[in-house]
Amino acid sequence: MDNIVLPGVGIPGGMHGGLPGGPGGQGGPGGPGGPGGQGPAPLPPQMFTTSSQLLDLTDKKLLVALRDGRKFIGVLRTWDQVPNLVLQSTVERIIVDDIYCDIPRGVFIVRGENVLLLGEIDLDKEDQITQQLAPVEQVYNRQHEIQRERKRKEKISRRRLLQEGFENETEITVL
Repeated sequence: MDNIVLPGVGIPGGMHGGLPGGPGGQGGPGGPGGPGGQGPAPLPPQMFTTSSQLLDLTDKKLLVALRDGRKFIGVLRTWDQVPNLVLQSTVERIIVDDIYCDIPRGVFIVRGENVLLLGEIDLDKEDQITQQLAPVEQVYNRQHEIQRERKRKEKISRRRLLQEGFENETEITVL
């Protein structure tokens, strides 16, 4: 991957044709600013890991995983610098064990700080899902069973820790 050069970066006051650091300005060829005075210093490509990378994903089908564990599939229509995302034709996918369901959500706005992971869906492999599509009620019921079982095990674990002398997380000891 080629290094990306930003006009005016590392070039004190160079201007050419309204662009900083262009030829004829202080940052142009032979001017100060780059290594050996050869123009602006290139920036490594890893500097651009923010919302500018979303440009290639615009109008493509994405899977967006949120910090709270929810997963959304939709077409990225627009985004901003945070980056907040606007997804169209969005479905919320709930996967429990070997079953899943899709709940239609329509146009969906995702706050950027809640995005854990996002990626483009390979449309050729989209139908190769190993789980079985199930009715929403069946998936919800299974999800609630798993949550109840997890809470029961956590309660037993906390009780054992208390018996061993560990304090409960929710208790505050004032000295």
